[in-house]
Amino acid sequence: MKDTKTMLRFYTIADFREEEIWLREEHRNGWKLTKMRPPCFFRFERCEPEDVIYRLDFKNFSGNSDYFQMFADYGWEYVSSCLGWLYFRKPAADVTEENEGEIFSDTATKLDMIGHIMKTRMLPCLVILLCCVLPYLCYAVEEGDAIGYVVFFSVLSVAYLYLVLYCGIKLFRLKRELETGKY
Repeated sequence: MKDTKTMLRFYTIADFREEEIWLREEHRNGWKLTKMRPPCFFRFERCEPEDVIYRLDFKNFSGNSDYFQMFADYGWEYVSSCLGWLYFRKPAADVTEENEGEIFSDTATKLDMIGHIMKTRMLPCLVILLCCVLPYLCYAVEEGDAIGYVVFFSVLSVAYLYLVLYCGIKLFRLKRELETGKY
């Protein structure tokens, strides 16, 4: 029986809660996360099935010793990092109070993380869409470029627009849930 496995699973920047739930389920099934590789490859190692809580933090850096020590002091094990996301885990049995299962102690910190995601990921994606992809599509159509280019940039524009809207709407909803206490 194999002791490791690599899984391909796609999550957007707005799907981090779903990713945490999926990683927890994998651990319950005897597979603990050991590494995350861009763009969406998850490396697991066989382990004893256990209920382990996974949490993600978005920092756009690999962290420093004080940052990791703070998490360790609260019982969180650092697992891996990938594209600005830092992966932590903690056995559910170690959680005695409700907020111990969260890496953020208050709503303001969660809102800061969402704001950071929107500024460092969503805003650049929107700028690329508006300044590069859509103008080139318009240029290709106006100039009568080969149908292949027009089709390619049309498909690229629609896919890009869908992802930007999907992530933007989901992050705004999450922000609203946090602000109203429905998180």
